[in-house]
Amino acid sequence: MLRAQSGQQAGVDTSAPGCRVYVSRPLPEPGIHLLREGGAEVLQNQYDTAPSEEEWRAGLAQADGLLCVLGDRIDEARMAAAPRLQVIANLAVGYDNIDLAAARSRGITVTNTPDVLTDATADLAWALLLALARRLREGERLLRSGSWKGWSPIQLLGTGLQGKTLGIFGFGRIGQAVARRAAGFGMSVIYCSRSPKSVPGLAAEPVGLEGLLAGSDVLSLHSPLTEETRHRFGAAELSALKPGCLLINTSRGALIDEAALTRALQAGELAGAGLDVYEFEPKVSEALLAMDQVVLLPHLGSATKEARAEMVRICSQNLLRVLRGEPALTPVG
Repeated sequence: MLRAQSGQQAGVDTSAPGCRVYVSRPLPEPGIHLLREGGAEVLQNQYDTAPSEEEWRAGLAQADGLLCVLGDRIDEARMAAAPRLQVIANLAVGYDNIDLAAARSRGITVTNTPDVLTDATADLAWALLLALARRLREGERLLRSGSWKGWSPIQLLGTGLQGKTLGIFGFGRIGQAVARRAAGFGMSVIYCSRSPKSVPGLAAEPVGLEGLLAGSDVLSLHSPLTEETRHRFGAAELSALKPGCLLINTSRGALIDEAALTRALQAGELAGAGLDVYEFEPKVSEALLAMDQVVLLPHLGSATKEARAEMVRICSQNLLRVLRGEPALTPVG
């Protein structure tokens, strides 16, 4: 269901008059207000689910700009259905859901929202790690079930983090933020990256993938999804991890071969996994859902009020700037 809302009103900056923006989902505050105040007419999907193909066609046919989310596949066919489209603002830092080559060939600017979700996602990676290491999911379930019989010296023994090694695959903004938090838990950090990074308290040089797998007591993934990184962690890599390793993924589900991960967990090659993202999202395999040694979240990495508000603001600014004929603030590709 589309609802059109215009910003053409007295006292409002109408520097992008006549432009229409299709928004594929309801947004948190400040919502679509910034677009309206910038003079754009907004066509918005009113439901918190993916638009139907009919809704996509109706929205894109009229759109000069598109504000989409990472679950929206914006490919050549979708762009062909949008003859007026000038700019795509992705409400995410990653943009693997958008065909950049098709956008370039059509002269469409693509933007993302870097920096603003760094701390929120790093915090969530640590939340998953702590929940997994200290078996919080199992403990809460035991308590809520009414079957807890009181304290026991052998009950739900978890894993301490002090003196352990945190390995990080992908050492951009989020990976570095995760690393900075490790000092407070008494952990050392190794990382795998294409180039050395200057982070206080860390080794100056990255390790190779082999060294990362062999040296990590906890492995946290923070790489973008590309053709090179898709299924970067398959059966061979998972088997090469240290016995008892914990695997955390708050990046993209397809970095891991999910079938291989399931087999590794079932075989005890990994002690557990904390996952916020999935290979076939939003579908999660029944095998993973059934495992006690797995903590699962519904893609909450950037889900703080502060981070999402800033993401909406950046998307709105990018859309309005391009529609005014100005350079985007955060272009990609």
